[in-house]
Amino acid sequence: MRYSDAGVDIERGNRVVESIKEMVKSTFSPLVLGGIGGFSGLIELPPGLKTPVLTAATDGVGTKLKVAFMANRHGTVGIDLVAMCVNDLIVTGSRPLLFLDYLATGKIEETVVQEIISGIVEGCREASCALLGGETAEMPGFYPPGEYDLAGFAVGVVEKDEIIDGSTVEPGDVVLGIPSSGLHSNGYSLARKVIFEKKGLKAEDSLPGTGNTVAQELLTPTVIYVRAVDALKARGIELKALAHITGGGLIENPVRVLPGGTKMVLNA
Repeated sequence: MRYSDAGVDIERGNRVVESIKEMVKSTFSPLVLGGIGGFSGLIELPPGLKTPVLTAATDGVGTKLKVAFMANRHGTVGIDLVAMCVNDLIVTGSRPLLFLDYLATGKIEETVVQEIISGIVEGCREASCALLGGETAEMPGFYPPGEYDLAGFAVGVVEKDEIIDGSTVEPGDVVLGIPSSGLHSNGYSLARKVIFEKKGLKAEDSLPGTGNTVAQELLTPTVIYVRAVDALKARGIELKALAHITGGGLIENPVRVLPGGTKMVLNA
């Protein structure tokens, strides 16, 4: 028997790697050493740092992927993957340095994988980090036909004396809210329950009050806040604390960076 008889097509996997090489290279900076195809990626630390501290984060896209499967649209979930990781990095004051992705599926569909990677590449460009490596795993019988899972891993760097940790927050400081693009990659188990089960809508149906289809609205990519934070810094605004508003919402996330004896008041 051949490996292909068990449902794993090595040649197809190799073709996918070849087809995405140029896209991936477009995210490289002069700090990246070597090319694509090694056992691991190599990258230098940015020059001029006195006491560099590496930061790391990992995340996935969650059940938002179920909407991508329903709509057969896979070009934006890669952006979500990058965003959910790098947005966790930048709240420490760090700059994203590199990103790694893991894509697992029962059967590699070349066009689908290319769509996914194109979104990851776009996210890395927006976050100014290198897509330094990844893994595409074909595992027959492990995932239902037409489905896959994504995981992302990001590494950033920050000067030790420039780490943002909320320790200097005090009464009288101003809270700024930067708008999201919607649900980002959170709460989709509830959203799918309401929209698809309770309301009986389909992915291609119009979603009332939005001017979009259900798929267009729910697959709006997560905002990557790297440039927004850079813009605040460029204006000389002192950032004492940053919070990435994810699953815990506005109730749980900001308090993670507030020192004892302080509270946050929001003006909706």
